[in-house]
Amino acid sequence: MGAFPAHLENADTGRSLLDPFGRAITYLRVSVTDRCDFRCVYCMSEDMAFLPKRDLLTLEELDRICTAFVDRGVRKLRITGGEPLVRRDIMTLFGSLSRHLDSGALDELTVTTNGSQLARHAKDLAACGVRRINVSMDTLDADKFRAITRWGDLDKVLQGLDAAQNAGLKVKINAVALKGVNEGEIVHLLEWAHGRGMDLTLIEVMPLGEIDGQRIDQFLPLSLVRARLAEHYTLEELADRTGGPARYVRVKETGGRLGFITPMTHNFCESCNRVRLTCTGQLFMCLGQEDAADLRGPVRSSTSDELLERAIVDAIARKPKGHDFIIDRRHARPALSRHMSVTGG
Repeated sequence: MGAFPAHLENADTGRSLLDPFGRAITYLRVSVTDRCDFRCVYCMSEDMAFLPKRDLLTLEELDRICTAFVDRGVRKLRITGGEPLVRRDIMTLFGSLSRHLDSGALDELTVTTNGSQLARHAKDLAACGVRRINVSMDTLDADKFRAITRWGDLDKVLQGLDAAQNAGLKVKINAVALKGVNEGEIVHLLEWAHGRGMDLTLIEVMPLGEIDGQRIDQFLPLSLVRARLAEHYTLEELADRTGGPARYVRVKETGGRLGFITPMTHNFCESCNRVRLTCTGQLFMCLGQEDAADLRGPVRSSTSDELLERAIVDAIARKPKGHDFIIDRRHARPALSRHMSVTGG
């Protein structure tokens, strides 16, 4: 596809963000904190050093940046972390951003969470216009759950899922496929999720950040998982897209939907419509690249949004065609040094 300048005007609004490959940027993932109450073995080291509070965007600054993106044609906002629901007063941000749902400028406001705080926040999320959420959960075995998350309590997460569904939230379970850990219970996870009316999405391990152990030991290709599932179920291809990288099938026997996110075995970049904002105001145009644009500086240096908007437009003009993920079998190092908890899940 030929290149287009990022500021190329849309015939309807004149303010749409198009990257150099003609892809409209309509989806912003926003990390509100790098902190988490879990220490998942594929995501963090057990002894993490977190950012000082002064480096983090305030809730007001997060709202201002999100609003600038909505004004430029972003239709979906996903709040992430770390664990977003551990951020102090986080519901005030959801409440403020809900005005864009009310105005029709935003199609969806959603969140990815580990579920630990859902029992407390589910009703408030629904009241703010959140209609569906993603919950990261890799096993239904309490001991294994504790081993994977190091600090997590499965019962607390299950109570959170009950609260979310009782509040009317549609839930999708995200499970990272881990070789030798949960690969033997994916069938059980599938039938449990679909039995509760929840979608399930399987995710390959991504080489982000220093952890305790080797990702090559964790990596389980989803092509293998899918082949195994096809021995038990009829997997019907779907054209469904939810704004993210997942590719979906319908499991005929359960009637539920199953997604696959395969950054390692299948590059999903050709239709990428998203960018990621870190809790420190760094905008990553690609999860798998180091290039980032500073939005905190423009926000803090001016009460006008002119500098912020220019920084956003300039950043989108640098969005690459795709990522370069690889799990390095020769060196004990991640493809990228930053942790997923910093970038946002």
